[in-house]
Amino acid sequence: MTAFAKRNLKLYIRDKSTVLFSLLAVFIVIALYVLFLGDVYKGELKEFERADELMDNWVMAGVLAITSMTTTLGMLGTMVRDKYEHIEKDFFVAPVKRWQIAGGYMISAYGVGVIMTWIAFVVAEIYIVVNGGKMISLHNTLKVLGISMVSSLMNTAIALFLVSLFRSMNAFATANTIIGTLIGFLTGIYLPIGSYPAGVQWLVKLFPVSHAALVFRNVMMESVMDVSFAKVPSEIVQEIKEELGMVYLFGSWEVSASCSMGIMTIIAIVFFTLACVQISRKKK
Repeated sequence: MTAFAKRNLKLYIRDKSTVLFSLLAVFIVIALYVLFLGDVYKGELKEFERADELMDNWVMAGVLAITSMTTTLGMLGTMVRDKYEHIEKDFFVAPVKRWQIAGGYMISAYGVGVIMTWIAFVVAEIYIVVNGGKMISLHNTLKVLGISMVSSLMNTAIALFLVSLFRSMNAFATANTIIGTLIGFLTGIYLPIGSYPAGVQWLVKLFPVSHAALVFRNVMMESVMDVSFAKVPSEIVQEIKEELGMVYLFGSWEVSASCSMGIMTIIAIVFFTLACVQISRKKK
């Protein structure tokens, strides 16, 4: 399984265009924020201290949430190519268990997701500091790295299941483009969740990747929020957190960060199991 994972990684790294396109959604989010949306967001919070830094951290937290999803989808294109070129038949006649094949794909994709997320985090911190913000603390840095490992596990499992449904490179490329386009909306990155209609807000809250964004935001924005809202009534702070997707409410129940981490772990297990079942069916 380890050797199979290494083979997948080598194929992914060898194709530079695949690597770049897997980061396309991340580039789009950053470009939209820097060129268009950033001034709008910051203008709405201009009365608060360090509003620029606040929103820089907000959008970069969203970027970290989606990076592992888009990059693992791109990396798992190898899996579709193996099907399309009938290379998978060689795996199926080999003395390898079905779950090990899925595991090999997942390990390689997970490694890509984690590494790309960490790289995105470094780039995000550089951007924030260059724009006049403060670097995140060591304690919160470790939290971000830990969260990225859980979110990458979830996103990899979801991507593995989705990719297992495709046998055509054209169908996969189309789906990859659609997912890359929609993920920013479904995660509440292009617009704060409070800007969406009530029905769409529920959809965002139910979307698994949104829970990664929630946890990242609460860690990355923690110190700057303590300064920005130091003299603001708690009721208003709560409203702003709901608006920015730092708090998810289902009726009167508030989703805690630990609950979101638990949801991501459960989703990872469920979708990896579904992917194993799907890949097993293809062998028959």
